Amino acid sequence: TVAGQDFYGDIESTLTGAGGYRVTQPGTPIRGEQRHYYRFIYDWRQDNSASAASLNALVDQIRVDHGDPLLQVDIVAHSMGGLVTRYWLRYGDVDVLDSNDFPLNNMGAGKARKVILVGTPNLGSTSALHQILVGADFGINKIAPEVLLSFPSAYQLLPHPIVDSVLGTNGEPLQRDIYDADKWRALQWGPFNPQLRVHLTARGWSDKQLAALESYVGIQLERARRFVWSLTVRNVEAPHELIVFGGDCVPTPARILIEDIGEESHVRLWPDEIERPRNSIDYQSIMLEPGDGAVTKASLLARTELDPSIPRHRYSDFPLDYAVMFCGDHSELPGNITFQDNLLHILLSR
Repeated sequence: TVAGQDFYGDIESTLTGAGGYRVTQPGTPIRGEQRHYYRFIYDWRQDNSASAASLNALVDQIRVDHGDPLLQVDIVAHSMGGLVTRYWLRYGDVDVLDSNDFPLNNMGAGKARKVILVGTPNLGSTSALHQILVGADFGINKIAPEVLLSFPSAYQLLPHPIVDSVLGTNGEPLQRDIYDADKWRALQWGPFNPQLRVHLTARGWSDKQLAALESYVGIQLERARRFVWSLTVRNVEAPHELIVFGGDCVPTPARILIEDIGEESHVRLWPDEIERPRNSIDYQSIMLEPGDGAVTKASLLARTELDPSIPRHRYSDFPLDYAVMFCGDHSELPGNITFQDNLLHILLSR
């Protein structure tokens, strides 16, 4: 729960009630035929490859607990948890983000039976980019930009390079590499934002600390670039398929718009934020797409185009089994009755 909002309690009630599952702690020896489920608790601020290593350790412990070295688990993952899961399926506990090679081992795929993703930004989230730049609401609190800049995982939620995620005020895509620290400097994003630098200086930050932050952001941007590519490079031996659930009824930011006013560039996430719109341009249609408010339907399905008749991008390898769409906000998807009904059907089917 966050600020009194229950995110996953309904899932647990369904699993323990109608599903007949029992919540179990890793390290508990298992006897008998009782169904068990485990909560994977991870620090969502950290690098997703590190979280995938923790997931691998949990699954290995579950195998030990059940006395079955070949046991396969079912994974139910929400939001960024789906990205952690997809990385684990391909690379297990190996960090492949220090180079551009991405040697696949399919370690996790051999340990998974069914993989269910709920509201996962499989091609990233434009909202995540906006949050890094201006801060994010979290319950009744707000996470400041300088705090978000310290989260490795925040960068790994950015839109995939194959997606046109940045527009100009004329409505045309801008060739802006959002993983390039030099572009951040030119656009005065993050640690290069004069207002943020004044704010941090007033809080006692030294020039050396500001320089360290700039260097850190550059490192995390490059690791994030590799992370998103590591999930979509071709995996010809992928022994798993993904079942996807998500929302498609809420107008959701699909592209940010950069509006130049004087000598300053301003990032706009919503059409009504544009101060000098051009009457001939329908900003609503070019900036927003169906989704759950945070993740677009296209990103959920790892597609660059919503039109299903358009082939999947050749650099978007995504072994989709099938998708189920319904109405709901991003944080409320796990509690949706349609999702829970389908979830039990999937988990209890052999």
